[in-house]
Amino acid sequence: MRRRDLLAMTGAAAATAGLASCKARQGPAGPADHTIHIASGLVELAPDKIVSTTLYNGQFPGPLLRLQQGRPVTVDIVNDTDTPEQLHWHGQFLPVDVDGSAEEGTPFIPAHGSRRIRFTPGPSGLRFYHSHLQAHGDLAAGQYSGQVGPVYVEPNREPGHYDREVFLTLKEFQPTLSRGGDMAMDFLAGSVDADLKARGEASMNASLARGTPHGFEVGYGLFSINGRKLGHGDPIRVRQGERVLLHVVNGSATEIRSLALPGHSFQVVALDGNPVPHPAEVPVLWLGTAERVSAIVEMNHPGVWILGDTADDDRKNGMGIVVEYAGFGGDPVWTPPPKAPWDYVLFGEAKATAAPDQVLDMVIAKDNAALAGFNRWTINGTAFDDQAMAAIFKLKRGARYRLRLRNASDDIHPVHLHRHSFELARIGGKAGGGVMKDVVMLGGYQTAEIDFVADNPGRTLFHCHQQLHMDFGFMALFDYEA
Repeated sequence: MRRRDLLAMTGAAAATAGLASCKARQGPAGPADHTIHIASGLVELAPDKIVSTTLYNGQFPGPLLRLQQGRPVTVDIVNDTDTPEQLHWHGQFLPVDVDGSAEEGTPFIPAHGSRRIRFTPGPSGLRFYHSHLQAHGDLAAGQYSGQVGPVYVEPNREPGHYDREVFLTLKEFQPTLSRGGDMAMDFLAGSVDADLKARGEASMNASLARGTPHGFEVGYGLFSINGRKLGHGDPIRVRQGERVLLHVVNGSATEIRSLALPGHSFQVVALDGNPVPHPAEVPVLWLGTAERVSAIVEMNHPGVWILGDTADDDRKNGMGIVVEYAGFGGDPVWTPPPKAPWDYVLFGEAKATAAPDQVLDMVIAKDNAALAGFNRWTINGTAFDDQAMAAIFKLKRGARYRLRLRNASDDIHPVHLHRHSFELARIGGKAGGGVMKDVVMLGGYQTAEIDFVADNPGRTLFHCHQQLHMDFGFMALFDYEA
């Protein structure tokens, strides 16, 4: 099929979706503030690279939703696919009936049906929305699809120490399965726990000695920022002296991403949408799956540059975008950034956090290739049972809890807590006081301690945001005492 025919089909489908969305917006309660339409569509990453996937409103990324902190909003979600869906409002403090997690009890958006929800946005800052289905081995489902969109919850007061904002959503397409190996983790600061390493390596070596190959991992053929491969979308056009606030969302299903801009540095002002106590400059941004970074770049090095991933293959296959200063032209330039570890505590305060009321210990381990070739992930020796849906911890409302996370695998885990934010108490052997997040990368054979206050009653999901890890056991439910 010719490219123009494909694009014509996409336009027709989008027009049909638009009509359906308009109809869905009407009802007894009046029109919704926003409509999100889930349907199959096409993404033109480049003229010769067009992929078919499931999208929000016929586009990738889904539309940027700018919501006002504390102002209730009504959203219609229309599902025009054959599969019941969940739409998760990542990073917001919402009740379980709208959070978007079947494990917590959120109702599904039925196939070829719709659901109207109403909630009060918050907290302020960079959030996002995405599918929350378990995909298992289906590389067209869950977050392997194109169901990702940014949300910015406008604060009641905005300091505005920048000239303009640019939103960037990082995403890979064309996933394939391969036999995994060791994950590179030398970019992540922090010390390794010798006991955890000995345990994890003993388990893996025993598995390999039995003739078991490494478990499946996912690789990708196409990479994009805002749905376009490097060199095939509009550049970020800037003027010398501008202060540009980049809002970056890692919308990947499984990948850790990095970004560098030759001749420039990033002043990190917020992590996962939450202002950091100590804004600091770094040469490279690192984002685990589902992490967000807001950083100011002072445009003080004129030219035409590549803002891209530090991994050469990924960048050359599309993970980048051109930054073009006014009055400059020519081919964009890439130069490798200086090496520097990604250290969360750089953005915090070197002080102890408040003492918790209770410490909850969680040891994460990997059973290599134990589930039809996929790795099985366990917390305290048990993989999540999505039939029983049993809560492993009961929380008292108002109490402060510390999750002591010990990683007995060599994989990095971007761990996520729904409906709450947490404070980094210690990570990689160092205190991270004051840094508030909802996802944090737990390094291979490392320990992290994260604190949260149980102030949002209801079943609460905790999981690794790496889709393979989540789907094959790395999830846990908390619940509040009655």
